[in-house]
Amino acid sequence: MTEKCVVVAGGGGFIGGHLVAALRQQGYRVRAIDRKPLNEWSQRFDDVENISADLSLLADARRACDGADEVYQLAADMGGMGFIELNKALCMLSVLTNTHMLMAAREAGVGRFFYSSSACVYNGDKQRSANVIPLKESDAYPADPEDGYGWEKLFSERMCRHFREDFGTVTRMARYHNVYGPLGTWEGGREKAPAAICRKVIEAKHRGTNAIEIWGDGHQTRSFTWIDDCVTGTQMMLHSEVEDALNIGSSELVTINQLVDLAERFAGIQLERRYNLSAPKGVNGRNSDNTLIMQRLGWAPSTSLQDGLARTYEWIEREWQAKYGD
Repeated sequence: MTEKCVVVAGGGGFIGGHLVAALRQQGYRVRAIDRKPLNEWSQRFDDVENISADLSLLADARRACDGADEVYQLAADMGGMGFIELNKALCMLSVLTNTHMLMAAREAGVGRFFYSSSACVYNGDKQRSANVIPLKESDAYPADPEDGYGWEKLFSERMCRHFREDFGTVTRMARYHNVYGPLGTWEGGREKAPAAICRKVIEAKHRGTNAIEIWGDGHQTRSFTWIDDCVTGTQMMLHSEVEDALNIGSSELVTINQLVDLAERFAGIQLERRYNLSAPKGVNGRNSDNTLIMQRLGWAPSTSLQDGLARTYEWIEREWQAKYGD
């Protein structure tokens, strides 16, 4: 056990919970903080300082950063495309959390501060085609990010930059691309595409409905990042000397139809596909260019979608059967 105190803001969430798990295994003294009640956290450990607090409040942010050596700021009001397209104001309000966490970290003399940004910061004109050219970090400007959520992320990136330039706070940033895996949200409206597709296939399999609703025409493309790759890249970024935001994302581009193909293969079924063209579907194409992260860190996410989604599907099926099975 090291005496270094590491704070994970958003530690009760999906990515935060996996990051907490990794840090405690590495011997750090971890403080996990989330707005959700403790019984709703994705993961919770008895040897971790677990705090339920609202980090959009400066007093709670100061409590979080007090005595901290490093901070991972993952806390945000977010979800999948169905959530962020319909809750733009809520997503924008996360700027309060980022502002107050940066202020508190500066006051507390925190050594290093990581901010989790998103591929939603990228210019929409670069994502109009399903045959998208992989997005380079420079493609965030000229700015035209995802409305609401993307604008907030891009603004907070700039704030991290200026805290570093003006106050000397050591800030590091990464742009996450569609992170998925076990122990994440899989129903309720905040789930992302991999979990939503797995759940829909599982429901069709066990309920015998033989059909699945797909948002959009199924031709929109994405890359999906395995959670362990995300956690590894996040820690590498915090401890690096890279001051600009880097992509943390898989470069394996697939269509939503291909994502459904994989889930059907795991289930051993083939479903009728019903396309809901009026549902939120996001941009037509988004993929990660990993050239810069390879150059700067000598590393990039490498877990295949087939391997990661198989483990995710198995976990969601167990959860679904425990909740809805006979």
